[in-house]
Amino acid sequence: MLAAARIAVLATVLALSWQPAMAKRVAGASNLVTEDSYVNHDGVRVHKPIHAKSKPANATARCRDGSYSFSTHHRGTCSGHRGVAEWYR
Repeated sequence: MLAAARIAVLATVLALSWQPAMAKRVAGASNLVTEDSYVNHDGVRVHKPIHAKSKPANATARCRDGSYSFSTHHRGTCSGHRGVAEWYR
């Protein structure tokens, strides 16, 4: 019986670990939802490119796939998003 309970708990933990990250709202932007961020080579935390209905505040580029980037450097911006379509700064 105890083994069955342990298996059930383990199955639940494994199932939850495969779920995608919960999207979180970004303060001050009602249309901006992001799943994650990264730390750039300067050690600064930056939002990963995201899709939004309109240009979000602080976006530095629009990627060719329609997402917006918040990158602080040109190198690597929109990589994995088919490159940069338009720079804002």
